[in-house]
Amino acid sequence: MAQVEATTERVVAANADRVFDALTDYRTTRPKLLPEHFSEYEVREGGDGAGTLVHWKLQATSKRVRDCLMEVSEPAPGELVEKDRNSTMVTTWRVTPADEGRSRVVVTTTWQGAGGIGGFFERTFAPKGLGRIYDSVLDRLAAQVEG
Repeated sequence: MAQVEATTERVVAANADRVFDALTDYRTTRPKLLPEHFSEYEVREGGDGAGTLVHWKLQATSKRVRDCLMEVSEPAPGELVEKDRNSTMVTTWRVTPADEGRSRVVVTTTWQGAGGIGGFFERTFAPKGLGRIYDSVLDRLAAQVEG
């Protein structure tokens, strides 16, 4: 089993605090950011950053649906970590200031992939597919916080 990693980033025309606050708002803002790949979204505990427990199903492909139960932590300023209780998947959001009034948002998801030939295909194709999904999330985030 090898670690698989997918990373997507975007510069958003809003300050870092505003962007980070949007990402940590699991009750109101987060559901608005999720494309059709996410379903059954439910905040089970908390709802604002660290201490939140949130559930969703992520359909990365027509055949692959992942049931996620994410524990949220904030290990450092501008960093939000979602660890799945049901798998080895961890998604880390990092928001840092960029140019005047802008922010860089980097989202990285890692997990332990399968072995053998299936693992080869997973390591080859899953990061691209997940990257497209998180590109859509970042598009929606930008639309939410800009202006």
